[in-house]
Amino acid sequence: MFYVYLIQSKRDGDLYLGSTADLRQRFSLHNRGLVPSTRNRRPFKLIYYEAYLSESDARYREHNLKLRANALNQLKRRIMKSLQT
Repeated sequence: MFYVYLIQSKRDGDLYLGSTADLRQRFSLHNRGLVPSTRNRRPFKLIYYEAYLSESDARYREHNLKLRANALNQLKRRIMKSLQT
């Protein structure tokens, strides 16, 4: 399985969107400070993820969410209560 995930910094509330083949390991790497782009914003909580059988489908979804603000905003509206906790 391949995953598109959204994590939120407990420090500043900012969101990070990514994709991976091993969600548990990737989330652990973020929280241990081993991902350069999120090192200074840890700890994180996992807010949302989607699972795909195809890596290309997961990468396409990640790209679409990052490229199109409307797609990400629509996702945020769907998970609004999860973002508030």
